[in-house]
Amino acid sequence: MHAPSEAVIDTALLVIGYGNTLRQDDSVGPRVAERIKARHLRGVHTLICTQLAPEHAEPVSRARTVVFVDAAAGALRQVRLQRIAPGESTQLLAHAAAPATVLALARDVYGRAPEAWWLTIPAVHLGFGTELSVTAQRGAARAVREIVRLAEAPA
Repeated sequence: MHAPSEAVIDTALLVIGYGNTLRQDDSVGPRVAERIKARHLRGVHTLICTQLAPEHAEPVSRARTVVFVDAAAGALRQVRLQRIAPGESTQLLAHAAAPATVLALARDVYGRAPEAWWLTIPAVHLGFGTELSVTAQRGAARAVREIVRLAEAPA
């Protein structure tokens, strides 16, 4: 375990896009991360995965800021960017972790949890397939703009 004073920050902004790329709108998180990666923004790194897992705590601990990007099914009809804090517990349910759990693991195992945001994008079609709904396409475009704004904000 690392003491907080030993934590090394080597990434200004870490974008983690997660979701199932074979389940229509659920793929919007990875797609946003791919678009951010293609922009080659200075100090911005991306990770793409199906679900958050304990091994993501290490790169999260090395970031100044992290943005978790995910699809949100249900009543949500607009992109939502909300600040999040580490959870009280590092206990996982099944094999997947919530953003607050990954932050808690980063804090407890590596000694540091960064400033963190959870960016959720409306998802209306979650069946098998690779096409995004119009709602998710619009949400992805707005999500990219939000992340670029965060990346360009003064440190």
